[in-house]
Amino acid sequence: MRGYAAFKAVLRRELNRMISRRLYWFVCVMLPLFCVFFMSTIFGSGQMENIPVGVVDLDNTATSRQIIRNVEASPTLKITAHYATAAEAREATQCKEIYGYLIVPPKFEQRVMMSNNATLNYYYHYALLSVGSEILNAFESVLEPIALSPIVMQATSMGVEEEQTISFLVPVTAQSHPLNNPDLDYAVYLSNPFFFILLQVLVLLVTTYTLGSEVKFKTYPAWFAAADDNIFIAVVAKLLPYTVIFSLMAVLANYVMFGLLHIPFACSMWALNGAAVLFIVATQALGVWLFSLFPAMSIIISIISMVGSLGATLSGVTFPTASMYPMVHAASYLLPVRHFVEINQNLLYGDYGFAYTWEHVAILFGYLLLALTILPHLHRAIKSKKYEDID
Repeated sequence: MRGYAAFKAVLRRELNRMISRRLYWFVCVMLPLFCVFFMSTIFGSGQMENIPVGVVDLDNTATSRQIIRNVEASPTLKITAHYATAAEAREATQCKEIYGYLIVPPKFEQRVMMSNNATLNYYYHYALLSVGSEILNAFESVLEPIALSPIVMQATSMGVEEEQTISFLVPVTAQSHPLNNPDLDYAVYLSNPFFFILLQVLVLLVTTYTLGSEVKFKTYPAWFAAADDNIFIAVVAKLLPYTVIFSLMAVLANYVMFGLLHIPFACSMWALNGAAVLFIVATQALGVWLFSLFPAMSIIISIISMVGSLGATLSGVTFPTASMYPMVHAASYLLPVRHFVEINQNLLYGDYGFAYTWEHVAILFGYLLLALTILPHLHRAIKSKKYEDID
């Protein structure tokens, strides 16, 4: 009963601190809600459409105008400018006024009619990988039939059937069948993990700030007194309100994305929400462990900001971890969000079973053990008063 009373005392004290400071409500409630709204709406229709491109028509014939109309018919591309020279189009691309351009060379129609070597050149901005890939695919889809049409026309005039000519030119037909995301919707595989990447930063910052503020403002004697000098009760009871709030935010995000936005998933909502809560607790445990190593506000906030920002890179969402350098690949497993993404992808794309995720689940629980083992060190570090006056 004594431990229960201490737990209630610390919990009541933390709730009073939360209510008395607007900063907590803003970071714990308003920012996660904004992240839910932001990640639910940022991708719009889910695909890139109307990417601005330009045209350099040096032929000005019926054929070149038909090619331009074909490009305009592509939903991915939108011709926003016509340029007199290739140099002007290149400069506009470098300034990001457009993201690619097509050049129809002089005498293009004449070369096509005479069956000479006729070339269409297109250029695109590939520093932006996703945009460049979309433009490349769109140009290839539009221009491939145009490239084959002169040969097909000549073969037809010689009495060869059109289907026979096409089968000779393209002996193997490739068909694309994207699994789990047939519409190639960016929101399907980016909205959910990106929300939790942002949430990881907030959880780490709030966890370390709530602990660090006790040291910074020298209120830890009252904190320890309420906990009956039990560091386990002091930390767990102090972080419990934030665990509940962030878990509710995570459950709300799952409901919005998989319920309201109808992002497909292959498991139950209970499994998704359970993984989200485990991720929140593991991230808090990582925050406790990092703060125990550097229990000074000025130091830990910088470290947490760096660690949290690495989640977007090392989570494996934007770039496969298997293709990273071995040291970077190994470092990715130090972050809870990396294991959460592995668990979530297993649940979303097939629910292949616990056998494929138990290692990641075990590692997330391992963060709790890591935090528990370092709590005595945190207790001694705070009571030593060595970190109170660090700016």
